[in-house]
Amino acid sequence: MNETKRMVQTLKRCLRARGTTYRSLGRTLGLSESSVKRLFSEETFSLARLERVCRAIDMTVADLARLSAEEGERTVTSHPSSLTLEQERILAGKSSLLACFYLLLNGRSISDMSSRLGLSARAARNILSELAAAGLLSLEKGNKVVMHARLPIAWRPDGPVRKLYERQVRAEFLQSEFVAKNEALAFHSAELSQASIRILLRKMDKLAADFADLAAPDVALPSKDKVSIAMPLAARPWVFSMFSAYRTRSAA
Repeated sequence: MNETKRMVQTLKRCLRARGTTYRSLGRTLGLSESSVKRLFSEETFSLARLERVCRAIDMTVADLARLSAEEGERTVTSHPSSLTLEQERILAGKSSLLACFYLLLNGRSISDMSSRLGLSARAARNILSELAAAGLLSLEKGNKVVMHARLPIAWRPDGPVRKLYERQVRAEFLQSEFVAKNEALAFHSAELSQASIRILLRKMDKLAADFADLAAPDVALPSKDKVSIAMPLAARPWVFSMFSAYRTRSAA
């Protein structure tokens, strides 16, 4: 994919992540919805117009170019990112390391990370040194952090971080009414054929990929414009216990 095409694709993802439609973008630019669609389909952006589109979603062309380059790197390298088993063990073994790694991975600054977790300057330095020693990041001049992994991360299915997350999901995440702003819970149960199950699992994979696409451009946003969102996805053969109990009584 050439650079221009990749930048346009990145820009589309940024628009989608911010909930900006072609119609609303057209109103901002003084163009019709069809004209905006044509711009994106034909990729006919002048620099001035590209700057206006970026400004409409609180970005600069430099932000867009950086995100596009990062997405290009993720395409060339393994996608999603993966860590070594030892790195997963290190993160799972110390909650402060995992919390800091998560925040930095999502674009938080060192000061923002420290404020969010209530860390002193010394404690933050120690944690950064531990993450650097584990090969998870590098510390450069000016206290700049360079992450050695990018979202999304493919945690090992039976690895220590995945097991830690699963324990916390079971104990904490589902303890909600899911009625507040930015909350949703859907549960469906049905009898499906093997072919339908395969389609369902593919759609779940696609939704997980869409989630990652939304997260990638938002890494560059300031923390005040973001909310930490979690989205468990699960499917398995399962029957309500009331039906199982009924069958047991019937058999007896």
